[in-house]
Amino acid sequence: MSNVRFVGLDVHKDSIVIAIADAGDAPAEVFSRILWDEHQLLKTLRKLGPLTSLRVCYEAGPTGYGLQRFLAAAGVDCIVVAPSLIPETNSRVKTDRRDACKLARFLRSGDLTSIWIPDEQTEALRDLERARDDARLAERRIKQQLLKFLLRHSRVFTAGKTLWTKTHWAWIRRQKFEHEAQSRVLADAIQTATQAAERIARLNQDIHECVQEWALAPLVQNLQSLHGVRELTATVIAAEIGDFQRFSSAGKLMAFVGLIPSEHSSGASRRQGGITKSGNRHVRRLLIEAAWQYYHAPAQASAALMTRREGLPENIVVIAENALRRLRKKSRMMQRNRKSAKKIVAALARELTGFIWAIGQATNLTQQHQRCLPTQTT
Repeated sequence: MSNVRFVGLDVHKDSIVIAIADAGDAPAEVFSRILWDEHQLLKTLRKLGPLTSLRVCYEAGPTGYGLQRFLAAAGVDCIVVAPSLIPETNSRVKTDRRDACKLARFLRSGDLTSIWIPDEQTEALRDLERARDDARLAERRIKQQLLKFLLRHSRVFTAGKTLWTKTHWAWIRRQKFEHEAQSRVLADAIQTATQAAERIARLNQDIHECVQEWALAPLVQNLQSLHGVRELTATVIAAEIGDFQRFSSAGKLMAFVGLIPSEHSSGASRRQGGITKSGNRHVRRLLIEAAWQYYHAPAQASAALMTRREGLPENIVVIAENALRRLRKKSRMMQRNRKSAKKIVAALARELTGFIWAIGQATNLTQQHQRCLPTQTT
């Protein structure tokens, strides 16, 4: 262990600062600053000693996982660490050199938390579903702008309570303005909103097609056995979480998606607040949306849900049925106790996460069993 050298990389789009901390308590020092180049980095690391004696880390960020994959393929023990979990140093000075030294020092002390690195196919699906989420946000933004534009000119929809229906869109298209400039603003907003909706539809189809060839396709199918979880939600959960085996309990997955209560305890005092909202926000948002489906959940599975369950393993369907009964019962109990709708949904989302963890574990066990079966030959 005395020969191990700990290396912190402060990675930017055009440069990498390299700092080293030797075993013991000697302070970390900056070794070099190089232009961003994978092969040049590997050449520099070789100057520090045998690659097998190095422990390397860098922060997760916009540069992605390509550098970690390259170093790992070269035999370097490299991890990517979560920036939000790096200990604070209470320093008012922040530079690239200090950041690299801090990473090296905390890597040596074992105070860094590494993140899970997805395989390239899973990362590709993650890029696709996040592109769809960006399209959703773009559509929502233009619709908000359109409503504000109409409201500024006293155009308020009163023919119904629900917006963005066929009736609402017909009303929007009938609006006339005295000035040509305002008419063009309306036409541009309508066209942009239409294009945004078409983009979402294209991406939905792209996700459906790409999932079929994905290694996690069985997980996506199994997750759809749950009430309120369709293909898009299941795909996002699978792409963002990936390997369920890294969570030894359902509670750890709940913490990962930020659905556990926040807490401030000191001595005999213990106070809990709202959910932490830490971790993966993409999964958390969809879990909250799915949990609303359990707020007034039906007593039995719908015909559409029964269709999604066709051909799935029996143990998966049992987990989904237990989820429907338990969450429906919990929702009714909390409503009788006059809890707010938001608190009820947050609690339902947390418990739904537990059932998702169970399905993830069961799917992995099923796949392991299938790989162990002897191949029949004719």
